[in-house]
Amino acid sequence: MRYNEIPHFSHPQHKLKFEYTEVPFKCDGCKEVGIGSRYKCSICDYDLHMHCALPSSSITHPFYTKCSFQFLPRPPGNIPRYCNACEKDVTGFVYHCKSCGFDLHPCCAKLPMVLDDGEVKLYLYRKVGASCHRCGRKGRSWSYRSTCKKYNLHVACVKEMLVESWHEIYFGARNGTRKLETRIPSLRGTLQSYHRRSKGKVQKCCEIAGLALQFVISAVLGDPTTLIAGVVGSLISK
Repeated sequence: MRYNEIPHFSHPQHKLKFEYTEVPFKCDGCKEVGIGSRYKCSICDYDLHMHCALPSSSITHPFYTKCSFQFLPRPPGNIPRYCNACEKDVTGFVYHCKSCGFDLHPCCAKLPMVLDDGEVKLYLYRKVGASCHRCGRKGRSWSYRSTCKKYNLHVACVKEMLVESWHEIYFGARNGTRKLETRIPSLRGTLQSYHRRSKGKVQKCCEIAGLALQFVISAVLGDPTTLIAGVVGSLISK
């Protein structure tokens, strides 16, 4: 359920208002990248993913049938922890299983098991024996794999692509300012990086992979909607 305005324990000073944006933001809850739907305090520039703003107190996951994940505002203990879905560091909001010690970012915990736009269908797997379309390696993090089994993308690789492409937005690498007008970056080059070793079918292969990638990106960012997927797709094709 979505509310237009909510109070939140992590930001008691003001209520957070729902809004939709194509400008990427960093969630102040889980510390991960987001886009699309969010809850925001405009006064304090405080942002939360939908999944972080309206978390469940506890969840289960089909990949970990013996686990019960509890929502925590910060990682437990004093040792560094990582997300079992994307293998990235956990530094903020987290779903944690006390008995198994597993951790999931809120958006990773809520990744759809199937992404389907009517033409492309991708299934989420805990482990895939095939190579990732982007890095060329097997194993690693959870993956989305196409029905035809030709296209496989690690959730971890999608996150890396976003961090690489959006570095300037957050750190102002060139001019010291945040480029808030920048929207989803062109990822065409990164799509082709793995396939530069092969010749011939590269363009067609990347076109299909690009179609798959746009939906995976949308899901990883916490807002698997057709609108955002379309924005990603239009920029990939440029």
